[in-house]
Amino acid sequence: MAKRPALGKGLGALIPDIEKEDRKNFFSCGIEEITPSRYQPRKGFDEGKLTELANSIKEKGIIEPLIVRKTDGGYELIVGERRWRAAQRAGIKEVPVIVRDATTAEAMELALIENLQREDLNPLEEAEAYKRLMEEFHYTQEEMAKRIGKDRATVANAVRLLKLPQEIKDYLADESISSGHARTLLGLNSPEEQKTACAKVIKRGFSVRETERLVKRLNAQRSKRDMDVKPASEEELHLGFLEETLKKFLGTQVRIPKKGRKGKIEIEFYSEEDLERIIEIIMATTTTET
Repeated sequence: MAKRPALGKGLGALIPDIEKEDRKNFFSCGIEEITPSRYQPRKGFDEGKLTELANSIKEKGIIEPLIVRKTDGGYELIVGERRWRAAQRAGIKEVPVIVRDATTAEAMELALIENLQREDLNPLEEAEAYKRLMEEFHYTQEEMAKRIGKDRATVANAVRLLKLPQEIKDYLADESISSGHARTLLGLNSPEEQKTACAKVIKRGFSVRETERLVKRLNAQRSKRDMDVKPASEEELHLGFLEETLKKFLGTQVRIPKKGRKGKIEIEFYSEEDLERIIEIIMATTTTET
């Protein structure tokens, strides 16, 4: 299809690093020539919002162009799948696009980061996007946070949600609970405890603060049960003290399982960045003592 010039507004608002040179690759493209991105982090599209956007497009057109890359059969979306879907629903035959000369890796990064910056992903989609970017591009949590303009704790807390049982993830995805509820449930030791507590939270409509109190109470009850089963020996108390001391010093979970005269120290880490942080603490202590 012949390329025809198209006018658009706010080209730089779509992705912060769009350059003026991109304008020469800005044209109207047949909507049937475009295929969706393989790297779209959104798992679902709200039908009501799509209809609203389709109605807006009918009235005002598409203000922000779609970002695509050339393929053998036409064009592949990098950014703008909601607009593309809504334009189809609105019966639009042509849409404004900017063609980017992007590699597969670059296309994936742009698609994921654009959605994260727009903040229109649900908590699990956001967490999966962070995880995928860190795995594919070997970002640390700190680097990931800088790429999207958020602090490291936001990224770390989001990724932690992926450790929850699938049942709780489903409740989070359908908004039966919030990400605040979900993070609080991570304070329980086992998936079964987490699922039982989650069911109670939903049934009683607990707030996040009430969920925190529930988790604290359940942990206290479990600790009491453990104490009632068998009094701790002097050696177990000493090992527990050492575990707590190391936990506070290293800022992570530490266990010291011991059998007979032998044992080991187990130190948990949750990312490459976390591992490097722990090693730095240990090395700094060793260097100081030397």
